[in-house]
Amino acid sequence: MYLDKYDVIVVGAGHAGCEASYAAATMGSKVLLITMNMETIAKMSCNPAMGGVAKGQIIREIDALGGMSGIITDKTMVQFRMLNLSKGPAMWSPRAQSDRMRFSEEWRLALEDNKNIDFLQDNVIDVLTENQKAIGVTTALGYTIKSKSVILTSGTFLNGLIHIGTKNFGGGRMSETNSVGITASLLKIGFTNGRMKTGTPPRVDGRSLDYSKMNEQKGDKNPNKFSYSNKTSPLKEQRSCYITYTNQNVHDVLREGFDQSPMFNGRIQGLGPRYCPSIEDKINRFADRDRHQIFVEPEGWKTVEMYINGFSTSLPEDIQHKAILQIPGFENAKIFRPGYAIEYDYFAPTQLRLSLETKLIDGLYFAGQINGTTGYEEAACQGLMAGINAHLKINKKEAFVLDRSEAYIGVLIDDLITKGTDEPYRMFTSRAEFRILLRQDNADYRLTKLGHCIGLADNERLKALELKYQKVIELENEVKNISVYPEDVSEIFSKLGTTDLLQKTKLDKVILRPQVSLFDLVNLYPSLQSFEKEILEEVEILIKYESYIEKEKLMADKLKRLEGLKINENFNYANIKSISLESREKLNKLKPENIGQAARISGVSPSDISILLVHLGR
Repeated sequence: MYLDKYDVIVVGAGHAGCEASYAAATMGSKVLLITMNMETIAKMSCNPAMGGVAKGQIIREIDALGGMSGIITDKTMVQFRMLNLSKGPAMWSPRAQSDRMRFSEEWRLALEDNKNIDFLQDNVIDVLTENQKAIGVTTALGYTIKSKSVILTSGTFLNGLIHIGTKNFGGGRMSETNSVGITASLLKIGFTNGRMKTGTPPRVDGRSLDYSKMNEQKGDKNPNKFSYSNKTSPLKEQRSCYITYTNQNVHDVLREGFDQSPMFNGRIQGLGPRYCPSIEDKINRFADRDRHQIFVEPEGWKTVEMYINGFSTSLPEDIQHKAILQIPGFENAKIFRPGYAIEYDYFAPTQLRLSLETKLIDGLYFAGQINGTTGYEEAACQGLMAGINAHLKINKKEAFVLDRSEAYIGVLIDDLITKGTDEPYRMFTSRAEFRILLRQDNADYRLTKLGHCIGLADNERLKALELKYQKVIELENEVKNISVYPEDVSEIFSKLGTTDLLQKTKLDKVILRPQVSLFDLVNLYPSLQSFEKEILEEVEILIKYESYIEKEKLMADKLKRLEGLKINENFNYANIKSISLESREKLNKLKPENIGQAARISGVSPSDISILLVHLGR
């Protein structure tokens, strides 16, 4: 059975592998998903949560294109919060606390429901190539399986090495073996690799904690959801998270184990995530701070296991336990499993095209932590794009690429391919130049038509999008036509702390005031009361930020013109002597696909781009 030829073989069933398999199969490819353990499909290796700053925008984008991460998250979340509501809408970011076991189960059921996906529990040890093309894989059980394309989504498993204090042992996750063979196979082909590391905190028995000594963190009063589809609904009830803090006693105990820390004694060679440091790294780097925040997060609806966010560590178990008992509320804590660090292989993403296909081997795609990223969301969106592009490639269609003005997904992939990374890459809103355009509320407007065109988003999603924006246009016209009289709003304005109107004013001009929201005035006008909350919110954003949106659109149009100027892959920059030597070397190494990408390469100056445009006949 497994000796049949597949359209796409996906290696690894983490978040990237699941989205890749689902996308390619939904678009019509015959997919084989190979995983080392069928019981851990889409396992949340670290934090049982999805979304967050910029990451929530990515999940919405995946959903808008027709991917599954948003739907799976909605079906399995135990809490929902919209972060950064005190800031502008470009910063609003949805985040959900998930039920770890149900998340994995729902993903598996979704994949099994797709008749185009076959499964194999095995370990891939070699990528097969012929004439610079991927033609299949070899597995540890001795299978040679042919395919038209291969997507590697190996997570932290490539030569994974787990560290706890002075102990270290091979593994891709705790109690799971690592993957040996793929790295050697890729190095033999000519790829270059490096080492990175990440970590995870201890998990504790929630029954042993005293929550009265912590601050309760509830979900939103009126929770939203991730998916734009009608397949999911907002939560009716939620579980709380809790906040507590380390203290000087905790820090003193942790320092006792520094001489046994693999981070400080040189046993870990890989670089860890800058923005998610271990607790020992935090107290070492920020020695002047006498406490650090700890989030106590439930692992699911019914389990008593709690995730100790902010306490990632690779110190010896006895030090971990001794230190954790000093945290308020943890005086009697029982540890289910200790924290640990894991070191693993990755491959420089500058070796990829914007489609995530490798430059060396046609039909071979990398997605997720193999490209140097960290986070479920970053992995999932890469898997989605790799799955889409593998299907398009074997059907001789043009690659599907999102630019930096279209999606955070476009920003992430462009950053990786153009700049590379030597530490685990994490998405932030600050990485995007067009944050006002790339809001979490309008991902469907930006991307659903594109997802439908490539055959991933279904007709139902397209109809829902069209209906939604008919309502947006209707409400926008209504708001621009309503006249607001001073006497009608004077009491409301007084409560809001804004000056009275001096004369009759159109409603769209009134809500330009920073203190005034459209929601403050809805009850005054019956014609507005039939519109849903998300429509009211969308129209308010479009009106309040109209000038900023238009400015970013002009900037985005300029970027699109540069992105439209393609560069032949075989273009020889060495022949352009008027460009600096550094630029020639970097351009030849990275082989940008267009002028826009070339302009973002570190060390390539605007004058170099002007000279390049002349040589390209522009």
